[in-house]
Amino acid sequence: MLFTLTTTFQPATDLGYLLYKHPARVQQFDLAFGQAHVFYPEATAERCTAALLLDIDPVGLVRRSGDNTFALEQYVNDRPYVASSFLSVAIAQVYRTALGGRCDDRPELAETPIPLEAKLTALPCRGGETLLRALFEPLGYRVSVENYPLDPTFPAWGESRYFTVTLNATLRLKDLLAHVYVLIPVLDDDKHYYVGDEEVEKLLRFGEGWLKQHPQVEQITHRYLRHQKSLTRGALARLVREETPTADEVAVQRDAEEAAVEDKISLHQQRLNTVLAVLKQSGARRVLDLGCGEGRLLSLLLKEPQFSEILGTDVSHRALETAADKLRLDRLPPMQLQRIRLLHSSLIYRDPRLSGYDAAAVVEVIEHLDPPRLAAFERVVFEFARPRLIVLTTPNAEYNVMWESLPAGKFRHRDHRFEWTRAEFQLWAQGMCERFGYQVRFLPIGDEDAAVGAASQMGVFEIKGAQSL
Repeated sequence: MLFTLTTTFQPATDLGYLLYKHPARVQQFDLAFGQAHVFYPEATAERCTAALLLDIDPVGLVRRSGDNTFALEQYVNDRPYVASSFLSVAIAQVYRTALGGRCDDRPELAETPIPLEAKLTALPCRGGETLLRALFEPLGYRVSVENYPLDPTFPAWGESRYFTVTLNATLRLKDLLAHVYVLIPVLDDDKHYYVGDEEVEKLLRFGEGWLKQHPQVEQITHRYLRHQKSLTRGALARLVREETPTADEVAVQRDAEEAAVEDKISLHQQRLNTVLAVLKQSGARRVLDLGCGEGRLLSLLLKEPQFSEILGTDVSHRALETAADKLRLDRLPPMQLQRIRLLHSSLIYRDPRLSGYDAAAVVEVIEHLDPPRLAAFERVVFEFARPRLIVLTTPNAEYNVMWESLPAGKFRHRDHRFEWTRAEFQLWAQGMCERFGYQVRFLPIGDEDAAVGAASQMGVFEIKGAQSL
């Protein structure tokens, strides 16, 4: 089985520093079930590829095996030839330092998202291409799949469960290795070794930062732990544990700080009213509120009979609970309750449940995203969810000078990762249109100043050539 990693980050040969494997050497590693070889088919400043070739000893497998379901299984199986949990173990041992995110010679490189292409040859998948994409695409990968027939001589036998899979993304190497390490045995739906509490700890360690928000978190956990219900329940309980009260209290405090800055001009209410007006004018009926928070926009949408289906999403369980309380979902008449749903979902992971809506509102959300994660958000909303209309608001950084209470150079909210000027926002929005086939118009929110514009800015994105809603 073969696993290759390619980068065009320059100098591309820095991949050798990340992997702790010199591009000019062929290296061999002894494993309990065979040997691993690392070599570089190409190593130039422009492009570098590291290959991990796993050579499993089939005789050794027979001698080690004690779990056979039929007499010839020791001799008639695919284990020496496919990318299974053996490859995950090899990655953990051969690329241990890179998987842990360490790079002593280039520490800043280990934390830098770089363009990476990973190729897995002969990857077994119980669930087919649909499952492959459902696991990798929410993580931001562009996925290319080549399926193999059971036997080219007999096409009527159909396709096999074996694929060559190519994954492309810009991210940290340690993140890619963690994704592959966890998801290979999930796709195969098997492991070659005993699964116990130690595997739960591995799953939580290598799933940190991505697994909790993954739309398929339950299936991943169930399969990774070989369908052991007690282990799965324990792992899921730890994965979906709600945010600590301290963290939520801090978030509430910071939201209050931002509201205090904007309170004198009732900016938040003006913002919601403007978003609502645009959505009503569009004729949309099925509407998303992405990053709905405590549900203030949802409350306005629910009062309008035009909106037949309303879905509010947020990454915070606590925010969703607060929204449910403020909307009084437990007291709504059945006809009203059928119109609205709340959904736990992250805007940096693809979620098929967000597809098929007429319009989406993204109100004061993007500025809370780290810039490296903004690219994932762009694909989730503009490429995968792809509503016909997207109404997106964000602060206008130029207007901050109008608030005496806001020190120069400070953001309105301590959780903001950036705040854009009008020119910066418009440049980003035009980029979204070019990449994803939208057109955009811009609207100010709040009173406009001749020099610095309005306090908040809105982009109304519509798919080019789409029929009216």
